[in-house]
This record gives sequence, structure tokens and C-alpha cells, in this order.
Amino acid sequence: MWHATLLTSALLLVGCASSPLLVEAEPPVIVAPDLSSAFAEPWKIPHGEWKPDGGVLRMTEIPARKHVPVLQHWVGLKTAVIELEYRQDVPATFFIGCDAEKHVGRVVITPKEVTIAEDSVKPSHILARLALEPVKGQWRHVRVEWTGDRMAVRIDGQVLSAQHPFLATPKTRSWIAGAKSAEVRNLVIKGVPQ
Repeated sequence: MWHATLLTSALLLVGCASSPLLVEAEPPVIVAPDLSSAFAEPWKIPHGEWKPDGGVLRMTEIPARKHVPVLQHWVGLKTAVIELEYRQDVPATFFIGCDAEKHVGRVVITPKEVTIAEDSVKPSHILARLALEPVKGQWRHVRVEWTGDRMAVRIDGQVLSAQHPFLATPKTRSWIAGAKSAEVRNLVIKGVPQ
């Protein structure tokens, strides 16, 4: 009997990992790269190295460039869901964000916390924060959503959301970035174009 209860609880947790945070219905998939070959349009790599290898994307910082590695997807989405798993072997920061002509909003995951920020000012204005347990070398599932003037993230089963008028700025691209190095797998971008 307890085996059935444990299995039911595990299935509920798995289902919650991908359930919507802000969107009422799951938007259509825009892209789900297999991460086995080089990126082409509408992807751009302005900073760092991003090497797909057998379903895993390996990101590496180039110290001489003095900028974290960035992978951009140049499709503007007014409503978006970005899901992925990432892993870092050293304590570092991982980002998922959206831009117009300049940065609009971002989720920032550090070893100790996750924040949601809007970028109408410099430095970015943190709207919400949530403490995290540090992990090293483990895959972490992340789901980020934005729609209208709201943004939300789920990581390690915890949810954080924020609202700000600047987040409603029409978007031209989304992006992922990280400090030092990281691996990404199971990347999916869903959404409703501008």
C-alpha cells in the first residue's frame, strides 16, 4: 500500500515540475533543439562558446572577452515558456532572460538564491527573491514564464513570481547565459509571438 502512495506522490511531483505558472494553457512549441549540431538562425552566440554534443549543450566562458557566455533566440515572444535542465560543476550564476532593444527582464540563479529582475534601470531592479539550497554537479530543472507584465520561475520545485510594468515591454529575443561553465539539456521554448 505505501508503495502505491509513494508512486502517486512521485508522479504528482513530476507533473508539477512542468505545469504552468502564469499561462492558462501551454503555448505551442517554438523550438526544441536536439543539441546535437551547431546553431543556425534565429539563434545567435554573441559571447562565449556553446557547443552541442549528443543532446547536451556545453557552455564555456572566454575570460579575455570579459562577458558571460550568452545564447540568444531571436524570436520575440509576448508570452513565453522556457524550460531546460542545467548543471554546473563550480558555484556560478545562471541566467534566463528576455530583451527588446535592450534587456527587459531576467531570472538570475546563484548558488544561494533565485531572483527576478527588471532592467529599466542599471543595475537591474530585483523584484523578488527566494533562497535556494546550493547544489553542485546536479541537473536542475528550471521553468521560466513571462506574459504581460509578469514573470515567474520554478526551480527545485519552488516558485517565484513578480510583476512590473517594464516587463510588458514588447520582446525581440530570449536568452540564456551563465558564468564560468555549464551544461544544458532538454531545452524547449514555447510561446506566442509578438
